[in-house]
Amino acid sequence: MAEGVACRGNRAPAALMLDLVHDIVGISSGGYRGDFKKDCTDLVRRVALLTYFLEEIRDYVGAVNWSESYPSSSASSSSPDWWSDLLVALQAAKRLLLTASSFHSIDTSDGPAKRISFQFQCITWKLEKALGKIPYDHFDISEEVQEQVALVRAQLRRATERYGSLNSRNIFKSLFQPIEEEACNTNPEVSAKLDIIPQNFGPQGDDIDKNVKKLERLKSSSMSSEVCPSNEIDAKVQENLVDKDSEEIKKPDALLVPNDFLCPISLELMRDPVIVATGQTYERSYIQRWIDCGNLTCPKTQQKLDNLTLTSNYVLRSLISQWCAKHNIEQPTGLINGRIKKSDGSFRDISGDMAAIQALICKLLNGCSEERRAAVAEIRSLSKRSTDNRILIAEAGAIPILVNLLTTEDVTTQEHAVTSILNLSIYENNKSLIMLAGAIPSIVQVLRAGSMEARENAAATLFSLSLADENKITIGASGAIPALVDLLQNGSLRGKKDAATALFNLCIYHGNKGRAARAGIIIALLRMLTDSRTCMVDEALTILSVLASNHEAKVAIVKAGTIPVLVDLLRTGSPRKKENAAAILLSVCKRDPENLTCISGLDAAIPLMELAKSGTERAKRKAASLLEHLQKLHQH
Repeated sequence: MAEGVACRGNRAPAALMLDLVHDIVGISSGGYRGDFKKDCTDLVRRVALLTYFLEEIRDYVGAVNWSESYPSSSASSSSPDWWSDLLVALQAAKRLLLTASSFHSIDTSDGPAKRISFQFQCITWKLEKALGKIPYDHFDISEEVQEQVALVRAQLRRATERYGSLNSRNIFKSLFQPIEEEACNTNPEVSAKLDIIPQNFGPQGDDIDKNVKKLERLKSSSMSSEVCPSNEIDAKVQENLVDKDSEEIKKPDALLVPNDFLCPISLELMRDPVIVATGQTYERSYIQRWIDCGNLTCPKTQQKLDNLTLTSNYVLRSLISQWCAKHNIEQPTGLINGRIKKSDGSFRDISGDMAAIQALICKLLNGCSEERRAAVAEIRSLSKRSTDNRILIAEAGAIPILVNLLTTEDVTTQEHAVTSILNLSIYENNKSLIMLAGAIPSIVQVLRAGSMEARENAAATLFSLSLADENKITIGASGAIPALVDLLQNGSLRGKKDAATALFNLCIYHGNKGRAARAGIIIALLRMLTDSRTCMVDEALTILSVLASNHEAKVAIVKAGTIPVLVDLLRTGSPRKKENAAAILLSVCKRDPENLTCISGLDAAIPLMELAKSGTERAKRKAASLLEHLQKLHQH
């Protein structure tokens, strides 16, 4: 086993990985100030989400032979290696974050910067692969935590796709070069032999994972106290690495993008260029984030911004579109000559009156209050009718203007604006545009203080936006959850249902569960369980089943006196209610003798035995597991 992967002392790998996760999160405590601030923040956020999974499996096995604690025959052949792969990836992530957290470079295209950027890509890929190998069947992991790991894996997969394709040669550079540099300083003979590895490294594609494992074995040998003799290294290279034709290594030179088309902050081709008060142009999303962080200067000139208005640069946007078409590359804009590219690569023709939509937007910008009210009402109507209209309205630049209207004092205009954003969010690609326009704080403000109709539609909008996993974190951190809990308690029936749906979706992300518990959601849900007039018992149970895996929520559930209500539902509820009640009780009572004693005193064993025989498949599993815990309690 590689030196970096071997267990220290008598601790389980899960405990080591948990320590690494805590170390990684700790690196971010002082904030990031380097060129890779966003990459560092995204990586730490994703790694932090693994905390709950690692805590659940930490005490599963404490011995060094942890990978042998379950038979490989019942899992995939690579399952026993999943934890070593994950441990290696977390160790690499920690090293990279320490390097990149304060990295500054005058030229972001220089060698060290490129290397760090590619290391982020490789580590993201490695983490996603390791998480895909977890043998859940061998651990007593809650479904909620499994969903959490699936969410992290989906985020990593999308991040890998955004970084671009990987090939074996580049993975070698990213994973092996730091070891190579250390070897160079201590043993020139090893250094000379390592030089030939990239030339013989295997092909890209399905062999990447195998080749990375070969490199990791070589890393272990090169970093061990007894360095292999040169002839042994030659043998390892010949034995472990696949020949690669030199023609495969040659790549055509990348197309040079004009500097004026690149955002000065992200150095990426701009999709939605906007002009700030100093006259400089930036990608809207990046300059908006800069401003949202409290910066009041122009990033490029360092001049103070007289105002924070962002004006669309339609001329530059058109030039970028023409340049992309000329060079036959994918354009950064969604709409191309009346057609939009779909996820499968095909194109869809878009029909609609763009001129009429642009005229409405002009009225929103320059009209009097009555004209704005009429224009936003028409946009609301158009956005409701068809997907084509939603695409055209967004392409015309309406989203930032609608976001600004959310803060208007005119109640009717505000209602139309928030409902228009809700309608636009139905089209998947518009979700990111709404988030990038900085809509969440204004939507939350409408949720707190708007009319009941506006509050209902604000809650529905938050639900729609939270369907994208990465948005759950942003929305949860915005103060939306207390406002949704208030609507859940005091809103109209429709408002309560919209709030419940949004809260359920947000609480799938583990970090939002504590926020919901602190906002008083448990009391609100308990009222829903005991008040038949609301007809929302199923909704309350579904949210509770998601929250019950969180410690704060678990404490609040017990403190509110929810256990007797759940036991009663085991006896009298519908099959769906019994299933969720059993799932919640299992989460609350597992490894908690006091709570187990409580349900035992309520004679829960009888309905649980009935449920284990005749319930739904999920209910049978939950009831059987809870009965096992009760039996162990009585034995002790």
